[in-house]
Amino acid sequence: MIRLGAGPLDRVVAVGAHCDDIAIGAGGTLLTLCRARPGVRVDALVLSGGGGEREQEEQAALAACCPGADLRLTVLKLPDGRIPARWEEAKAAVEELRARTEPDLVLAPRADDAHQDHRTLARLLPTAFRDHLVLGYEIVKWDGDLGRPAVYQPLSPETAERKVRLLQEHYPSQRHRPWYDREAFLGLARIRGIECHARYAEAFAVTKLTLDLGE
Repeated sequence: MIRLGAGPLDRVVAVGAHCDDIAIGAGGTLLTLCRARPGVRVDALVLSGGGGEREQEEQAALAACCPGADLRLTVLKLPDGRIPARWEEAKAAVEELRARTEPDLVLAPRADDAHQDHRTLARLLPTAFRDHLVLGYEIVKWDGDLGRPAVYQPLSPETAERKVRLLQEHYPSQRHRPWYDREAFLGLARIRGIECHARYAEAFAVTKLTLDLGE
């Protein structure tokens, strides 16, 4: 098993189409990373939900997911479910994000995600972050679009439980959704843990990965 991440990791970018995407898809990974690397800079961009309750939820949730980090969050007001029609604005936001940071890692939606907003954002990332490691997180949903991931971040039981508590605590606006519950989040984490010989894990898709194994 090849293990990446032994080198410097000082800057991370995390992007989501909606408030809660980042925490659902990569909240455990952010918890793990930020605890291990105090002071890491996390630039987060969310395309929709700005200016109201959802933005407040996102600010609190990501602050909790990134303990000790230098978190810089931007939440825009693009319409939920209509991001493909706002391509130029979404592209400009991604490019502006790229202009202000040189990340070691990018966390983003999967390019084959069934939700049109997630998919659109995922396809914008390679145009701006051309030479970066981009990991595509997964979000369970009724579409049944979960695939066969290639990258895993094991989560300790404490971290997996902490992630679920943060999701339940910080996103009250989502509690009415039938899939938004402890069983769904821990169940997927348990399955991904089995796949990488851990108790729990978050899993990611990767389109390109360049290795530097020395001379």
